[in-house]
Amino acid sequence: MYFLKKIFFKNESRSKKDGIFCNEIYKRIGIVPRKEHFYKQAFTHRSVNKVDAKGNSINNERLEFLGDSVLNYITAIYLYDNLPSKDEGSLTKMRSKLVSREHLNQIGKKLEVLKLLDTKTDINRFNDNVEGNLIESLIGAIYLDYGIEMCRKVIVKYIINNFSSLESLEGKIASHKSYMIEYFQKKKWSFQFITYEVKNHRPNEQFFESKLVVNEKELSKATATSKKKAEEKAAQRLYYKMRHKMK
Repeated sequence: MYFLKKIFFKNESRSKKDGIFCNEIYKRIGIVPRKEHFYKQAFTHRSVNKVDAKGNSINNERLEFLGDSVLNYITAIYLYDNLPSKDEGSLTKMRSKLVSREHLNQIGKKLEVLKLLDTKTDINRFNDNVEGNLIESLIGAIYLDYGIEMCRKVIVKYIINNFSSLESLEGKIASHKSYMIEYFQKKKWSFQFITYEVKNHRPNEQFFESKLVVNEKELSKATATSKKKAEEKAAQRLYYKMRHKMK
């Protein structure tokens, strides 16, 4: 700990608050920020309304874009190098599972990245993907601070190695909605997602319910904060009901 304090506070221009923030980054991913302003931007929500000297917004959205690109690039190379027997279709599906919002959200929750977010919005009003978005913006900050090799190490350690093996990844379903639609089409069954907004007790929030109707029978339904999530959840519930009978 003495060594870390020496790093964080050797520069007089770095405040105690900055040192604490850098320490939190180190505790989560084992990296000592060299240019902490990138990491602070990675955890700055647009609601804070920060701007630079030229009037450009300072928030995590551009870093999220950058981090998403870096994540896809490194994941693609890793799968290409480690799975020489897999074809393009298999590699694409496996990459989509590794970089899926569901997977990144899980990583973000484990690392408790939401605790670092600077925002003026009530965190209870954020959508379910906020942790995944912060993981991407953090990767963007690491890239600007350390470059691609450090990003590779972090992504392999915290995102790719989160699965017990690449074989277990291959069997994971990235989208239950897409999987079920493909299954229905194969069986030549009629199906329909009936999705609509529902009233709720929370002000300024939207909720949607989706009913999955197959062969004119309602087999599943679910509620979520968006149409897409409600339909995915309804498909997932039906999958778990039917999975032992599906061939």
